Amino acid sequence: MQPRTVLKSVTLIAALVSLLAVAKAAIDGRERSESSSDDRGAAMRPAGSSMIEEGRRVFRYDTFGDEAWWGDTLQLHKALEGERFGGVGPGVTPRTALAVGLKVDVDALPRSLQAQLRAGRVSLDDVATTLALLKLNAVVGVTGHFQANGSLRSVGIQCAFCHSTVDDALAPGVGHRLDGWANRDLNVGAIVSLAPNLQPIADLLQVDVATVKTVLASWGPGRFDAELDKDGKAFRPDGGQAGTLIPPAFGLAGVNLHTWTGFGSVPYWNAYVAVTEMHGSGTFYDARLSDPAQYPVAARSGSWNTRGVPDLVTPRLPALHAYQISLVAPAPPVGSFNADAARRGKALFADKANCASCHVPPLYTEPGHNLHAPDEIGIDAFQADRSPTHAYRTAPLAGLWTHQKGGFYHDGRFATLDDVIDHYDAFFHLGLTDQEKRDLREYLLSL
Repeated sequence: MQPRTVLKSVTLIAALVSLLAVAKAAIDGRERSESSSDDRGAAMRPAGSSMIEEGRRVFRYDTFGDEAWWGDTLQLHKALEGERFGGVGPGVTPRTALAVGLKVDVDALPRSLQAQLRAGRVSLDDVATTLALLKLNAVVGVTGHFQANGSLRSVGIQCAFCHSTVDDALAPGVGHRLDGWANRDLNVGAIVSLAPNLQPIADLLQVDVATVKTVLASWGPGRFDAELDKDGKAFRPDGGQAGTLIPPAFGLAGVNLHTWTGFGSVPYWNAYVAVTEMHGSGTFYDARLSDPAQYPVAARSGSWNTRGVPDLVTPRLPALHAYQISLVAPAPPVGSFNADAARRGKALFADKANCASCHVPPLYTEPGHNLHAPDEIGIDAFQADRSPTHAYRTAPLAGLWTHQKGGFYHDGRFATLDDVIDHYDAFFHLGLTDQEKRDLREYLLSL
């Protein structure tokens, strides 16, 4: 690289950092003021409210120490910053980051920077801009840890990485946070593939790095395989990818089981993901996963009984649980469905189509043990048999309109709601007319 180019790059990032420093000082002052105000009013708030606020902080910003894995071990931060700033490769520009589904929290940006973005005066093709956004903690679900010289030391992720998106208020991929929404744009496999050191994953699965990259590339946007590191099943028997769609994390109050195949409740899955998927430092225990026949990788690695020290996960679980179950399913936008058809569909849902026998309103899943054998719903058992339950959970339906991208069911096998309705109409011999199917679809979109 030519000295003039280096000087220009350093000057650019220095200017951005200077701008962000001023903004951060203002933000810090505002937060201190708000914090003082919050402290004065804390005694007036119910304990539950305080716990929910803490849970929101955990959900949005807590890495549970997982930067030791994503940064220190896999070296993902080096790929993000690129060789120009001390890492490796070309680095990740904002344009690339947005293309793989990462989101930017507009509320974390100073107004001056928001104005520059609206005016197109901030380069989306410069890695320096990515680093500046990380310094502002504006990349949803990702935390950059910086050295004194401004280069990245490590990087970690949060719950919001998969289970938050934005409303695109400023630009596509840049807006206000929508916690609990499934980020069906997020290409987890593509992001992880950037890591310079995938050897630890290859060693865990007892394959080579090239195979790891093939598996990661198979998932595509909106999918992740949370069982791969337990059972080693990278592909379905038919050769298809084995990942499942990222589910929403809202509308779970009163719902017993949290996952596609009913591994456990909300706090169970929070511990499972935080410790064994995010690789935070904490405790996770489930003796069911020690079975070497069903879970050879977990049995070999001992991940079924993880005791991270210090435990940065367990103390956060109550607040995280409180926040998640406080997230209500969002109402559909006005005009996004046919209200008259939805009213007719509601009657069908309860009567002729018999959907409500399993999707019991207002939870839209069964109160109690909400699981079904694969043959009860007319699909194969591959994903169910990766679970200790060998079953599929009745998925809650509220907010269904928010996560149509990627398809329906755990693996997106049904591209549209019409395909889902056709499946049940045929499997249960419902005899629905075309009009009734359309009415039922409009009701589902109204939930």
